[in-house]
Amino acid sequence: MAKKLFLIIGAPGSGKTTDAEIIAQRNPETVVHYSTGEMLRQEVASGSELGKEIESYISRGALVPLDIVINTIVTAVKNAPRDIVLIDGFPRSTEQMEALDKILSQEQDIKLAAVIEVRVSEAVAKERILGRAEEAEVKRSDDNEEVFYQRMKIYLEPLPAIEKFYESKGLLKIIDGERPIEPIVDEMEAFIKATAAKV
Repeated sequence: MAKKLFLIIGAPGSGKTTDAEIIAQRNPETVVHYSTGEMLRQEVASGSELGKEIESYISRGALVPLDIVINTIVTAVKNAPRDIVLIDGFPRSTEQMEALDKILSQEQDIKLAAVIEVRVSEAVAKERILGRAEEAEVKRSDDNEEVFYQRMKIYLEPLPAIEKFYESKGLLKIIDGERPIEPIVDEMEAFIKATAAKV
């Protein structure tokens, strides 16, 4: 039976990772959640040839090439212990999106069920990220704001193209991320279950 893959994207501070974690915890029999970094680390830990290759980049502080990242994601999804796999923070660029689409079109074992965008305004994202920083014991210098805007820019630049691509395939689901966490998680969980049942 093919794995059902859900990609969850959202700005820094959108809460996408927390949402996905809660859904996986609530549905331990059917759902597993990974972040891209976690999948790369797991592959390295497995000691596989792919893992050794990843390690050779990470150890010198180099970016892991796109085809290796995509291979790692596909391997992790195929080997996932559950049928529904949530991955947050991917794709982050049109290159990643196109590379993933190409490999998934050749895969019988994985079905991309939906791409869920947790949408928040820049003002809310900023408040959440910088608000968190201000609650910390030691306040860092004001480059917090610069870092935030840089991360936001990296997220927003490819977003229209990513939205358009998945929307044209009927795969894009937008969820309002500006509400309290409970209704967001409830809506996302209900959507995932209903969609997985149809795929």
